[in-house]
Amino acid sequence: MARRCSRATSRFTEAQQKYPQKKAAAGVLLCLCLLVSSAEAGLYSASDQIVLLTPENVEVVLVNSTAATVVEFYASWCGHCISFSPLYKRLASDIKEWKPAVNLAAVDCASEENRKVCTDYTIRGYPTIKFFHAYSKPDSQGVALNGFPRDVRRLRHTIIDSLEAHDEPWPPACPPLEPTSQAEIDVFFETNSVQHLALIFEDKTSYIGREVTLDMLQFENIAVRRVLNTEEGLVTRLEVKEFPSCYLYYPGGSFTRLSVNTEARTFYSYALQRLPGLVRSGKPHPVSRESLANRTEGAWRPFNRSSVYMADLESTLHYSLRVEVASYSVIQGDALNSLKNYISVLAKYFPGRPMVMKQLKSLNSWLKSQTAHNISYEAFREILDNTAQAQVYNAALPEGVTWVACQGSQPHFRRYPCGVWTLFHVLTVQAKNTGSSDPLEVLRAMRNYIHNFFGCRPCAEHFENMAKEGLVEVYSMSSAVLWLWSRHNRVNNRIAGALSEDPLFPKIQWPPPEMCSACHTVKDYGEHKWNKDQVLPFLLSYFNASSILTDYLQEESKVLEKQEEKRARRLEALYAEKHEGRIVRDVSNSIMVPPPSPSPVQEEEEEEEEEEEDEPQDEAAAYEEDGGEGGPAAAIEIEGKSSEPTPWTKPEMEVGHERRQFHRKPSIVGMRMREQQEDIVDLDSFVNQHFKAKALQLAASSRVKQRTLQREVEQEPRPAFGLGMELDAGFGMVGLQPLDTDLDLDIGRQKKHLLKRDLAGHYYGRDAELGHKGRWMSMLNIGFSKLDISLCVILYFLSSMCLLGMYLFFKNRLRRRRAKISLP
Repeated sequence: MARRCSRATSRFTEAQQKYPQKKAAAGVLLCLCLLVSSAEAGLYSASDQIVLLTPENVEVVLVNSTAATVVEFYASWCGHCISFSPLYKRLASDIKEWKPAVNLAAVDCASEENRKVCTDYTIRGYPTIKFFHAYSKPDSQGVALNGFPRDVRRLRHTIIDSLEAHDEPWPPACPPLEPTSQAEIDVFFETNSVQHLALIFEDKTSYIGREVTLDMLQFENIAVRRVLNTEEGLVTRLEVKEFPSCYLYYPGGSFTRLSVNTEARTFYSYALQRLPGLVRSGKPHPVSRESLANRTEGAWRPFNRSSVYMADLESTLHYSLRVEVASYSVIQGDALNSLKNYISVLAKYFPGRPMVMKQLKSLNSWLKSQTAHNISYEAFREILDNTAQAQVYNAALPEGVTWVACQGSQPHFRRYPCGVWTLFHVLTVQAKNTGSSDPLEVLRAMRNYIHNFFGCRPCAEHFENMAKEGLVEVYSMSSAVLWLWSRHNRVNNRIAGALSEDPLFPKIQWPPPEMCSACHTVKDYGEHKWNKDQVLPFLLSYFNASSILTDYLQEESKVLEKQEEKRARRLEALYAEKHEGRIVRDVSNSIMVPPPSPSPVQEEEEEEEEEEEDEPQDEAAAYEEDGGEGGPAAAIEIEGKSSEPTPWTKPEMEVGHERRQFHRKPSIVGMRMREQQEDIVDLDSFVNQHFKAKALQLAASSRVKQRTLQREVEQEPRPAFGLGMELDAGFGMVGLQPLDTDLDLDIGRQKKHLLKRDLAGHYYGRDAELGHKGRWMSMLNIGFSKLDISLCVILYFLSSMCLLGMYLFFKNRLRRRRAKISLP
């Protein structure tokens, strides 16, 4: 027997040295198979840690593989297959550490695309389990496990028996499972460079030694060997009294017994995995405490691993609400409902500081008041940061993250995922302690939040699969607490050994025995079992609000001070933005088409007019034209700007707290109307109302120019229908120039006749109302002077006379011709 063990050990050692490239290739190949089969198929999914076989990957997985494979052929409609599927999933979780020596796979024969696979392997009934040895040939049909057991423990034993039945050569991926001898142990450290050698003493019928050997397959720096109780030399040397028992053997012959709560497989495996210097294959070694203390990414914070820290919970809320929810610029539909439920649960059960709770309740009230089908994240963020104009005093959620119990040895390890699990454990416990009547309230909020907002989409998919199949088990608040705990352990088992695992904080089944020894027990035949009667009180105590530590928290006064500063900066930015927008509008309103350059005669006329003294204008009339009390204020603002009119804007003038809007003067698209013609302008009134510059420009643009001879005073035609001179000019299509919108004030009120006084350019004004006749006359002479109208009348008169003369001429001629024809 010793000789067989020696051959197995040496064969395994040589194979490891001889086929390192094959092992690496097999690992890559296995990863590819897992990726190809990531989609759900029938009763299993990728999250169940079962390889899903398809016609594309079946040969890669089963033929000439370095690992042995157990395959279940089933039909998704088969009742027995459905009943067996939970057991098969538990088996996959239980022997997860046995990879790459053993893989579990499944194929749904009810799927049309898999029919050929099942036919090729002569499957005629369901479920059928076959064992495929490592390096199986292409024509291998596998070994059918007829009458396979219906419990995980005996299935494990069946798989071990099948592994040991493998013919020569021994597969390099599988460790030696045969018992060892004293002779092999004496020379073990001469041929192996491992740091630890674990010897498990047991009787011949026990499977514990082989199971632990496979459990430790993925770890470096340790070797496990099975020693039978009949190996008297080793039993005597190590003074072994109990079977099973585990001893650590070191070079030089020194040894020590492994201390565990119960002599069973699970306790041995857990204790061995915690030994110093052990690391998973392909994983970096854990960072030393000295390196953590001196790292540059951030100061390491010492903490108690048996406690929950409020800093982790507040950091989780910050990242959740300010980073993950921020991925939605507009939140609507299911995402909005999920967010409302999530915030509602936080406001009810989060055991936060007063300022945080006040902020969460304010946010919850705001969300409940939103009746629209969507909200913008910008509006949500204003309420979250308490920077809205309606501020809630002494309410704040600290910004930034300060990870303590969830910190990792590297920046990409743990942190936010750890915080999410911790947060929802706390919420489920708080819901139970506060007497919630809905056991699914917190779990439903967690499920919907992860489904809509959690950034890791494969993680969200796996959690959704667990929720679909397991939430039906929740019927009370206690079962809700235990359900979340059990699913957390399932996730730990699934991702143990993954690249995302922190070497300093390996994924384990929590709580470990050293934290809660009463939570662990064994069944009659030595199988591990959770004592849920002890697990529940432990969870209620561990995640209780009174047990949460407040170390490393930011001081409330500093948080509120920072928030107030942020709010002040935001309000200042909003004010500056509005002010800038107002300036832009004002500038755009002041833009106008420049008037044509004045002629030399107009320039001379303007210079003369500036030297003249104008007659005063009636104060009441000036007040009325400028829009009452708002006139001077508006004039002051305009005085500093260009005096040229802006034809496409709507000038506004404030009267107290109200606004009055000038009437917009009509215009014709595509034409520039001639400015309003005025014979006499009272400049003093415009100066009094701050429009001196505008009045001078209008006076300079008057169509009545200085002549060498004094002419008769002409009265300008009045506006038709009281609409203003611009409309009259537009209808006449005469002298098109930009509109002047500022002079068309209060049309329909008192009208002024502007007359030119003499060739010296003196003006005077008089008031007159247009009568009914005057309005019709004004309409007839739109855009024409009296001279123009007189010429038109004369031309019409002469034309009429010509037509009358022609009519009489031809009439007389026709009469003469008739008289001539009538003569004999």
